[in-house]
Amino acid sequence: MSRSGDPRAAAAASLLQLASDGKSSRPDPTAVPDRADPAATAATRGFDCRSCGACCAAFRVSFYWAEATVLALPDELVEQLSPWHACLAGSNSTAPRCRALQGEIGSRVCCTVYTRRPSPCRELQPGDDRCRRARQRHGLPLSGLPPAAASPLANDH
Repeated sequence: MSRSGDPRAAAAASLLQLASDGKSSRPDPTAVPDRADPAATAATRGFDCRSCGACCAAFRVSFYWAEATVLALPDELVEQLSPWHACLAGSNSTAPRCRALQGEIGSRVCCTVYTRRPSPCRELQPGDDRCRRARQRHGLPLSGLPPAAASPLANDH
């Protein structure tokens, strides 16, 4: 289903623009700290997610549908779950694996939309609980992971 030309997309983009201008209390989905940020990367103590990818093949990556429009995610990578929620294609199954992920889990991987990934991907941090659960699910060692840091959203209540 194409999101282009959808009047809901225009309304959502307006809301998200208001949020980024600070004139609305709605959060900007792209405002979550990014692990590609040098400050965030330093906290990983050398752990390279590109040698893992377990999180991309362990959970459903669901988000508010307008994020896909705002981030310009390709339609083939977005699965509509409800009128208000979507997920990354491939992640909504009993054996999830995001279609944006290329490579072999635990060896060498690449996210084809890394710079445009949705908020659930940005929120997950190396060494956090979800990272550890994903690595366990794939039989990958937990040694070498940075210590779990506080979630960037922990203070959002």
